[in-house]
Amino acid sequence: MSLADENVDENPYLRDPPTDFEPVDDLADEDAREQVDLLREAICEHDRRYYVESDPLIADRAYDALFARLQDLEDAFDCTHPDSPTRSVGGEPLEAFDTVEHVAPMLSIDQSGEAADVREFDERVRREVGDVQYVCEPKFDGVSMEFVYENGSLERAVTRGDGREGDDVTRNARTIGSVPQKLHGDYPDFLAVRGEVYMPKDAFQAYNRERIERGEEPFANPRNATAGTIRQLDPAVVAERPLDVFYFDVLEASDLEDSHSAELERFPEWGLRVTDHVEFAGDIDSAEPRSADQSSGDEPRDAINGALEYRDHMLEMRDDLNYEIDGTVIKVDDRAAREELGRTARHDRYAFAYKFPARAEVTPIADVAVQIGRTGRVTPVALLEPVDVGGVTVSRASLHNPEEIAEKNVDIGDTVRVQRAGDVIPYVEEVVEKGAANEPESHYELPEHCPVCDSAIERDGPMAFCTGGLACDAQLRRSIQYYASDDGLDLEGLGEQSVRQLVDAGLLESVADLYALECEALTALEGWGETSADNLLSELEDAREPPLPDFLSALGIPHVGPATARELARDFGSFAAVREVSETDPERLEGVDDVGETVAQQIHDFFTSEANAAAVDDILEHVSPQEAEMDAGGDELEGLTFVFTGSLEGVTRSEAQETVEAHGANATGSVSGNTDYLVVGTNPGQSKRDDADDNDVPIIDEDEFRELVGEKGISLE
Repeated sequence: MSLADENVDENPYLRDPPTDFEPVDDLADEDAREQVDLLREAICEHDRRYYVESDPLIADRAYDALFARLQDLEDAFDCTHPDSPTRSVGGEPLEAFDTVEHVAPMLSIDQSGEAADVREFDERVRREVGDVQYVCEPKFDGVSMEFVYENGSLERAVTRGDGREGDDVTRNARTIGSVPQKLHGDYPDFLAVRGEVYMPKDAFQAYNRERIERGEEPFANPRNATAGTIRQLDPAVVAERPLDVFYFDVLEASDLEDSHSAELERFPEWGLRVTDHVEFAGDIDSAEPRSADQSSGDEPRDAINGALEYRDHMLEMRDDLNYEIDGTVIKVDDRAAREELGRTARHDRYAFAYKFPARAEVTPIADVAVQIGRTGRVTPVALLEPVDVGGVTVSRASLHNPEEIAEKNVDIGDTVRVQRAGDVIPYVEEVVEKGAANEPESHYELPEHCPVCDSAIERDGPMAFCTGGLACDAQLRRSIQYYASDDGLDLEGLGEQSVRQLVDAGLLESVADLYALECEALTALEGWGETSADNLLSELEDAREPPLPDFLSALGIPHVGPATARELARDFGSFAAVREVSETDPERLEGVDDVGETVAQQIHDFFTSEANAAAVDDILEHVSPQEAEMDAGGDELEGLTFVFTGSLEGVTRSEAQETVEAHGANATGSVSGNTDYLVVGTNPGQSKRDDADDNDVPIIDEDEFRELVGEKGISLE
């Protein structure tokens, strides 16, 4: 039963509310504050009914009148509260986002478009944990975020970032109607949930029409529109754009359910919106499929077949949905089984994404150009007659490399089938109809010189590369962009357009030149003021001692992203050590997690390149990467399993987990009979304490934990 059903008589603003109110000046302070409480309560309920249940109690005009009345009262009597729905209207623009650590890592999941890979996932799961129940959900194509509630109030909303930390966009999230400021019902004291922020298809089309009418460039697709919106520094801009949210997972809670489906069932009770298309895999091939909250709980007859059928069903109805999806997600339902399956550095091992086939359409090739990448790789690009592919206008498509052009017999004027791989990167799949193939000008030949810097283009097997290195503006721009990106040093003030402008102006001829930028030179450029210049220079100053993993990733070493960079930092501890081993003993790199023979060779080639070595040395004139705590490869804690709850002093929970794992122990998220210690910090989750009591697991505080590992010669500092 909802608040609207229980409190109709007590709250006059739930059904048939007034639209005319007595003047604010005529109200006594006590009466005004009582009215404020009732209005907040009613508006939160109206939001829940509208966004979660799609069953509004009142018309939009009546809602707007209540909202305006609440704003007037809060302003007149200075009684705005952090949980007030009026907090959703924005505020003063920020200068930059704070970076914060996630409550629990927001990892990706393994994925494939092949049924055989899904069955292989199922076989592994059953081999490791026995029979399981699967829950199937749409794979949303939006922006994944963490939402943290304490005592029912929204405390923090954080972008996924690198999976361990992201941008604090709480003020932006408060402007989204389906993000409750205050949870409803019997909610846990602490709750961190994962949700997907998206822009509905119809709202996206309408918003793009508005942008075109204003003379602005339309967004390419709803996902880009969402990502660009959620990272706006001005919450008022976000409030004007039509964003929505689906919630789909609990990251951590003070009171965890035993299963994922049980948690999803409670989401609507708390005011958290869930898609209508969640199903048990074992129920899908039955006569009358049941949703997650209707399951009998019996073991599925053939769960993985049901998961495959679910994906086919969602593919059929994909275009009827008002939000973008690019596949389905298969999740182990039982939480204990999830913990037993564990995770890799990149993936949670309890879930698998079954991707949809790429969308495809047919269109002629008008011309072929080349694109120069960060490493100098030359990619031929087909310039197409514009065609709509899955709601996105495509006018360019990758031809990958010269050898593929020959294999597919692609010529200018041919009609080709174009796909959007992963619904993001368009590419030419095949020639459907040959064009004027006998005309000499229709046959494409790779140029001998780079169109950007005129350096020679050389072939390396099927690939081609510009030999210009950082003397090529295209490679220089992309190297700097990557250095400053989220996967690098995360410099907010250096986007693609800013880098292009600085390179074109001659201010940047290398990555190291970033540290020689001056305010006077920046403010002389169009669009740069003292504030934006000072912000960038301040960011660069703060980035002079970057964490070692960030610096390694920022260098753009092929196949070394944030996860692999963390493993290298953990194994070798300092940049000098990584560099020395890479240059002199690359086989040692193969002992690092996520590094095999091919990646080790790529790292070796990077550091032994004279041009790269000189570029790195130039950067090191300005930058001193921090040393990382090394994985000593020790086994001091081998065989032990730790669970952490609450906040620790001096170190984050993730750092404590990494420390014990580096010395041979396991760190899991839930207590079981296999747990050796529950480490309790401040504000711990009661459910973990209860589980520890039930399983006779020793409970120790942080001081006892530090003493325990200290006896093994392990420091947390």
